[in-house]
Amino acid sequence: MAVSYQRRGLPRIRRSPASFPGNLHLVLVLRPTSFFQRTVTDLGFRFSQEDFMLKMPVVMLSSVTDLLRYIDENQLTSEFGGTLDYCHSDWIVLRTAIESFAVTVKDIAQMLQAFGTKLAETELPDEGTAIVHLLSTHTDKYRKLKAIWSVSKEGRHLLASLEASGREEDSLWDIRLDWETVQRLLAQLRDMESAFDGFFEKHHLKLQQYLQLLRYEHSFQEVRPTVYRLATQEREVSLSGETLTQTEQTLRDLDSLEAHAQEEMARAQTIILHGHQLAACHHYAMALIVQRCNELRHRCDTLSKALRAKHTHLSQAYHVHDIQLVEKFQSKEGAQAALKDIDRFLEGAPSLLSSGHDLLAVEFESVLTAEIQVKHQPVSLIHKQLYGLKRKALCNASHEPSLADKHVRPIQLVAPRPENPPRSKSPLFSPKHGKRRHNTNEALWPCHLHSHVMRELIETERVYVEELLSVLLGYRGEMENPGLSGLLPPILQSKKDILFGNMPEIYNFHSRVFLQDLEGCLETPEGVGACFLERKENFQVYECYCQNKSRSESLWRQFSDCAFFQECQKKLEHKLGLDSYLLKPVQRLTKYQLLLKELLKYSPGGCEGTSELQGALAAMLDLLKSVNDSMHQIAITGYQGELSDLGRVLMQGSFSVWISHKKGPTRMKELARFKPMQRHLFLYERALLFCKRREEHGEGADKTPSYSFKHCLKMSAVGITENVKGDVKKFEIWYSGREEVYLVQAPTVEVKMAWLNDLRRILTNQQKLLKGFGCHSHHSPKHTRQRVGLIHLRHLWLSFSLR
Repeated sequence: MAVSYQRRGLPRIRRSPASFPGNLHLVLVLRPTSFFQRTVTDLGFRFSQEDFMLKMPVVMLSSVTDLLRYIDENQLTSEFGGTLDYCHSDWIVLRTAIESFAVTVKDIAQMLQAFGTKLAETELPDEGTAIVHLLSTHTDKYRKLKAIWSVSKEGRHLLASLEASGREEDSLWDIRLDWETVQRLLAQLRDMESAFDGFFEKHHLKLQQYLQLLRYEHSFQEVRPTVYRLATQEREVSLSGETLTQTEQTLRDLDSLEAHAQEEMARAQTIILHGHQLAACHHYAMALIVQRCNELRHRCDTLSKALRAKHTHLSQAYHVHDIQLVEKFQSKEGAQAALKDIDRFLEGAPSLLSSGHDLLAVEFESVLTAEIQVKHQPVSLIHKQLYGLKRKALCNASHEPSLADKHVRPIQLVAPRPENPPRSKSPLFSPKHGKRRHNTNEALWPCHLHSHVMRELIETERVYVEELLSVLLGYRGEMENPGLSGLLPPILQSKKDILFGNMPEIYNFHSRVFLQDLEGCLETPEGVGACFLERKENFQVYECYCQNKSRSESLWRQFSDCAFFQECQKKLEHKLGLDSYLLKPVQRLTKYQLLLKELLKYSPGGCEGTSELQGALAAMLDLLKSVNDSMHQIAITGYQGELSDLGRVLMQGSFSVWISHKKGPTRMKELARFKPMQRHLFLYERALLFCKRREEHGEGADKTPSYSFKHCLKMSAVGITENVKGDVKKFEIWYSGREEVYLVQAPTVEVKMAWLNDLRRILTNQQKLLKGFGCHSHHSPKHTRQRVGLIHLRHLWLSFSLR
């Protein structure tokens, strides 16, 4: 609908279709009141009436009163007899502000587009300092551009003005349209800001990762040639030492090379760990970084194994040469050759040294201080040893061969005896002192093996940490990778804690704590036992991991053929599947006790740190037992209550059990006539559980056994009879004053004694607690007498059974 004064009616009507967004359905023309203007208008419409009638209907109105029949007065201004309050100048100001705001938003969009294009086209330099400068420059420009977002305040002010106008009762419809326009511009501004922040964040991260890659590559290129050079030097070390002296020198050279290699491999290990940390942050060059890490690790492992093997070979060769040398100088011919060597050495020695120790002391008496005299003692000792050796060699050289000389049994390799350290005062190659020299080398022999075991412990720990990290990054971390989401079954996304258990907790303990502790023991190996003991509580994380292992294996069997796991294995270049790596923590836990046994084997008795090693081995064996027991415990079904309320599980095992009841319909007198029940017993700190072992059979069945709960005995009412006539493997467990008696047959005597020891310890601790309870509790005398009576009865029974 359009309303027009008649004096302007024709031009306005012609422009109306171009001025309104929609189609015109009706035109109202208010005719002027003067005769001349009305005549001109009528003539104009008459000549073009047909055109107007074809395009839109036109209604000629004679007065404002006629206009009110078509339009409500609330929609008309006072000019047309209406009540609408409208100010054209205010509308122009508001419209100008809206259009200015729209132009500003457009300019900002173009500015951001230009800045983004410039960043995208920036060539990255190859120097770290240039990258740092580029990061600083781009960040400054980004902060300056962020300042232009203050224009949004202008938009919010416009929006507030329009909202204030819209709350008025006589608001126009076009105000609502303007409000929508400003709202749309503000939303566009917010979207641009969010997109710009996201773009710059990615750009900034890319520059930072590029700088990290440059520095990592620089460190890698520094250490790689060194590792290659060390590998070349290792290959150049000869294994064909023909004499004891040559072999001993080669061992010294190898030890020096090995010390240098340890330093460089420690640097390489730092680079490898740094590379894994970059990969953990989803570095864009993760594939290259992991490849570098694998290369360094492979080179270091190869070098370490080669050095260890060569050191072992040379140590054995040195030992053999030493024995051969002893055997050689026990013969007459060997003694004569030794005599010639000693004469040649003495001929080339300084004259004062040949004159003897006493002459040396007189010659330098004026300058000999107490400190110098202490240092002079080795020279005196050498002097005495040389002449003593010459006397022995002369004796052997003049000795005629006897029947015993012709049938001398060669010295055999014997096991080292660290408990009897050698005490020889001189390295005499004579029949009398030959065996002492032999034992000296035997005492040195375990030291070499001890250091090899220590290196193996530390190196395998490093490999273990790297393997855990590769699993966490290459499998668990990739579950969050959007690029692989199509290969990952949705159900696995919510079950990664079941599949991987608490492996992240295990990795954090070993990478941040235990590996560093072990590396600190490389120079002081006597502290490795204490290292295990100090971290004994931390190893409890394995108990949780092992308890979850059956659930993890079950989940793996369901999805082992998943394309996601195959893709991850391909990226990691693992020869084995994920299931093999999920078994690593269990294998590592078992490996510790084996390595500790080896360290104890080559540690002399009474040596510093030996007792700690023994304690560490006991702790690891206890942990293995505890883990094994807890893995069985989680398979218990049917128990009404919380197993955690029973305390820690101490023992578990299968037994043959006969039950006797004094009262009730189940009373049994002659136990021997009945076939025993097979029961799996769980001994807790506060209770003893009887369960029945069940196993599923058939294809696809879960091979893990379950234990169906049958009966529970509270340890506060349990007593034991340790010996039962007729079978040394049997013992009795009685309950509530022998109302119930359980005759238990262990598979071996050793198992029986182990159970009795723990049962006896629990009962003894209970007696101590209850005695203290009787002294300090406020219970009634009757209740106290009942508990003390029970203790006394148990004490008498234990005393009788022990006799």
